[in-house]
Formats: sequence, C-alpha cells, structure tokens
Amino acid sequence: MNPVIAFGQQPCGFFPRRFLVAKVLTARRLQKEMGGEIVFFYHDADHDSRETQTYIRFPGEAEPRALNFKFANKTQRKFSPLAAKRIPADWAENMARQLGPVLDEKTMAMFRAVSADNVADFCLEMYRAMGMLEGVRVVRSSDPAVRTAACGIEDYFVDVSHEGETVRARRGADCLKLHRGGDAWLDLPLGEYAPEQVSPARDSRLRWMQSVINCTHYIAGAGEQAYLKPEDAPDITFVARDEIDRSHEAYLEAPI
Repeated sequence: MNPVIAFGQQPCGFFPRRFLVAKVLTARRLQKEMGGEIVFFYHDADHDSRETQTYIRFPGEAEPRALNFKFANKTQRKFSPLAAKRIPADWAENMARQLGPVLDEKTMAMFRAVSADNVADFCLEMYRAMGMLEGVRVVRSSDPAVRTAACGIEDYFVDVSHEGETVRARRGADCLKLHRGGDAWLDLPLGEYAPEQVSPARDSRLRWMQSVINCTHYIAGAGEQAYLKPEDAPDITFVARDEIDRSHEAYLEAPI
C-alpha cells in the first residue's frame, strides 16, 4: 500500500500561518523519504472567524498586527461556516493598501489576483498562488460528496438556514444549538437534515476524516497532539510537525 501522508487545518489566515507551512514542509520531507501522496484535509466547515486572523509584523513594530476578513453581517461572522462567510467587495482592495509596507511586488500581485467571494475560497486560492499546495490533493469538509462518503458520527454540527444565512449549529439532544458566547446558546428546531449538511466536531473529526481519506500517516500540530485520540484511528502513524519559529504569524515568502 502506497503511503498517504495527510495533515489537516482550518483556513488559517489569508496568508497561511507558519505552523501550516511547517505541516506542508513536513509532509514533503516524508514523501521524499517514503513516496506516496500528500493530502490536505481543509476543514472549511468550521465557523470560528478567529481562525482566519492573520498575524503580520509591520516594519518598526515589536508585535504583529492581527488582521482579518470583514464579513457580510454579524450572523455570518458568528455562525456561518467559513465556506459560507461572504467577503464584502471592497475588502481585498482596502486590505491591499494596508499591506503595502510589508509585501514585496510579487506577493502583492498574488494577493490582488485572488478572486473569491467567501473566506475559505480566498484562503485556498492564496495558498495555491504561493505554491504551498503544489502536488497536494485537497479534501474539503464542506464538500457534499465528502460528507456523503464519510462515516456516521455522534458528535457533529449541522448546516441549516437561520436569519437568511447558512449557519453551523451543534447537534443537541432535542434541538440544534448556536453558541452565542459564554454560557449562552440559541436553540433552533431540530428538523430533518441530510448527510450533506453534517460536519464533525473537534473530537469526532479524526475518525470522520479518516473514513474518507484513509491516510497512513498524519502530521499533527502542537494543538492537535493535545486532543487527538490515536485509538480512534489505530491504522494511522502520527508524526509531529517540524518546528518553525513564530508559528502563529503569517508566512509571506513565495513560492513555498
């Protein structure tokens, strides 16, 4: 059996965070050693807008700035999957003006060339433009075909309509729940739904993902190592990603 070397990540900034680049570089190193295919499990069904914060260090500033997308409305920002969070038409040009002091001409041209109306597509197109996904197969958790092919799980979210938007609600005992912050939740009717609307929660993600990609090796970041349960996927060899400095900051060098 040929190796399938996988790593997973939510969209993590309109320029990739350095820890994601480290996962890619680790996967390429393993591929050189053993051959096989590299698969990126792109968890764009996640809804947390904080995932796409992009930390960029500007000249003369001791700490990086936290930059992010703007979103069409508050409901989308709080509750919609990243693949359904729409970007206002003027966001990219306004952001390009902010990035002038830190991007070279080539990288700025890449940024301006990206054309996507939602957060997940924008990030993915940017990552591709930077060469990060050369030779990598991308599997998206928002893809209806992926969801239909995945195994059943007990802990999950459901994409449903709320206030005219697609939102990602946690499956409760007798309702769907939107987390409003702290201990506050908004309950939605359970209703009927199909596998195409279902995406995994954190603790069920590994088994759900593995049922689709059947990887032999999985590259885990520092955060993942704290909660992944290898017993959920005994057929996977887990590999810690290679170290990289300033891991939460954006990686701006291309090609990757």
